[in-house]
Amino acid sequence: MKIAQELKSRNIAEYLIYMWQMEDLMRAYAFDLDRIRKDLVSNYPQEEQPAQEEWYGNLLEMMRAEGVMEKGHLQINRNVLINLTDLHNRLLASSKFPFYNAAYFKCLPFIVHLRQKDAKEDTSELEICFDAIYGYFLLRLQKKEIFDDTQKAIDDIKSFLSLLANYYDKEQKGELKIEE
Repeated sequence: MKIAQELKSRNIAEYLIYMWQMEDLMRAYAFDLDRIRKDLVSNYPQEEQPAQEEWYGNLLEMMRAEGVMEKGHLQINRNVLINLTDLHNRLLASSKFPFYNAAYFKCLPFIVHLRQKDAKEDTSELEICFDAIYGYFLLRLQKKEIFDDTQKAIDDIKSFLSLLANYYDKEQKGELKIEE
């Protein structure tokens, strides 16, 4: 809970990746709150455990209610992606953000390539980018080999998403003016 709140206020891209990780963690624990309590909640300081248990319990319940127990993402996470996509489109449409446009176009060949591999035409470009970062994260956890071209693509996508997250943060603080 605390980590999610901190990430959401500090870096929306990292928050989204973290929340996807939490969704997969709940699946790995087969939605068993007793196991989660024993393995995860018990690692927190005693005074934080009730709030953590409630947070995990709420996460489990939302996943059950929204039918994303096997795959997919919670609506709260899809909403983050929708908001980021809206900002992304507004940034691209403006001539005031040439560095953002350059970062996007640098990633576009990777996005096109990944979309062709995915075979789901309705997946947004940003979701493809986040899927790539999340897949990279999983490969690293599994200690699998990362090829140079994959690393290059991931580095460019990370830079692009970092820039988007920075603009998102500025917009949330009222510091971003996109209109011409």
